Amino acid sequence: MPGGRPRAFDADAALDRALEVFWRQGYEGTSLSDLTGAMGINRPSMYAAFGNKEQLFVKALDRYGSGPGAYAGQAVGAPTVREVVERMVEGAVALTTGPDTPLGCLSVNTVHACGPDSVGVRRETVARRMAGEAALRRRFEGASDLPEGCDPAALARLVLTVCDGIAVQAASGRTREELRQVARLAVRGLF
Repeated sequence: MPGGRPRAFDADAALDRALEVFWRQGYEGTSLSDLTGAMGINRPSMYAAFGNKEQLFVKALDRYGSGPGAYAGQAVGAPTVREVVERMVEGAVALTTGPDTPLGCLSVNTVHACGPDSVGVRRETVARRMAGEAALRRRFEGASDLPEGCDPAALARLVLTVCDGIAVQAASGRTREELRQVARLAVRGLF
């Protein structure tokens, strides 16, 4: 059977390391040398396994969404609106202040730090964020326990705004306990 040599590296581990570099330094702040150095591979191997930098970033976003950021999709399945909101804001605190992860949120950092040369990356990240908001809105639309007079779309935006604010505050050095206080206050203010 014709084919190339087998990979001499663990592609999943390399992707995890790329994700961490993007998360820590942002898309634009990350060079190909940063990526290949962290991944322990050369550029031809990176291109062969993951494509160009933008394609690698999209794969890192996938990994982020199914790994560290999976709490958001899981929160939508909570049995009550209050629990959905609690899980979202508490998950944001845990994610953005983790002892073994970079501070802040990959998605928030990317949206705010992409210039004109990275419009495709920004567009992809915004589309994923909007899909998450739509899922949250749909969950609230079907809820019998939505607070009186509360618009499901506005509540979804509010929850994500609080989560994004938590991410920004975490990246600015706020402690996990300080942000847990914010999360609890946000939930108490809604319910």
